[in-house]
Amino acid sequence: MSTAHAIAKASKARFLSQFPWTISPFIIGAPMRVMSGPHLALAVSKAGGLGFIGPGAKPEDTSKDLDTLWNGDLKSAVNAVQEHRPCAAWLFAPRRGQEELDEWTSQIRKAHPEIQVWIQIGTVQESIEAANSAHRPDALIVQGAEAGGHGRATDDQVRESGMSLFAAGGIADGRGVAAALSLGATGIVMGTRFLAATETRISKGYQQEIIRAKDGAQCTTRTMLYNHLRGTIGWPEQYSPRGIINQSFHDHQAGVEFEELKKRHDEALKSGDKGWGPEGRLATYAGAAVGLIHDVRDAENIVKGVQGEAKEVIAELANDTM
Repeated sequence: MSTAHAIAKASKARFLSQFPWTISPFIIGAPMRVMSGPHLALAVSKAGGLGFIGPGAKPEDTSKDLDTLWNGDLKSAVNAVQEHRPCAAWLFAPRRGQEELDEWTSQIRKAHPEIQVWIQIGTVQESIEAANSAHRPDALIVQGAEAGGHGRATDDQVRESGMSLFAAGGIADGRGVAAALSLGATGIVMGTRFLAATETRISKGYQQEIIRAKDGAQCTTRTMLYNHLRGTIGWPEQYSPRGIINQSFHDHQAGVEFEELKKRHDEALKSGDKGWGPEGRLATYAGAAVGLIHDVRDAENIVKGVQGEAKEVIAELANDTM
């Protein structure tokens, strides 16, 4: 057994001891803003995965979601952790880099010493800074550029740090899971795949566009346009989100002024589910693996199906006599 895979094996054993209800291969439900609510997080966890609740539109929304089972300032996050004592917290997109992550990690652990702190990174430098930090996280989510939402490009250089490593970005089926595990990941994170879960808080038009889209490499792009049309300001350029291309983007490329794009976008908001689709104008954040998603299923079916596919792929490779 190689050193890398020995480290990965130890990491998986440690993860299972920390989250004993989980089943290998470990599937994590990403904390998608607003859409990953308590029903989805619970369903993923009941199926043997680990579901995260995403931040709400406002800090108080997230606290209400936790009541049912942070997107705010540090004080709001610490108060929520103290009250609800979640098993893990996911941090990313700091404005002040590792310094700010250290501040959040320290305060969160002070509020709840048993909590696991997970940090999403997208570059080698970020992973090194996390590994060398006095407030080292328990896990790193290593996100590739294929992911939907706000991401970064990345590589893998921290296997010996003792942190669990979870692969994210472009994974929507068992083949992607098997590939990530073969590279030494503890488990994988899926976001876009769960957009087509029955438990997800999502408009029908948005969800149907996730099913309709084919060839994510061609039909998605990274752009801040949809953030700005929605009035979401403040994300650094390196966190530009990936979404499905529609008429808003085509008009933008054709040189239509932003004010006119905004007017057309706001009109589309009034059209309900028709606001999504190739001729639509509303944001449809999704990863490059969107073309692998063909139907809406409950979260349990998704988790167990992907796990089963991954095991089949791994077994086939193990039996390969080449």
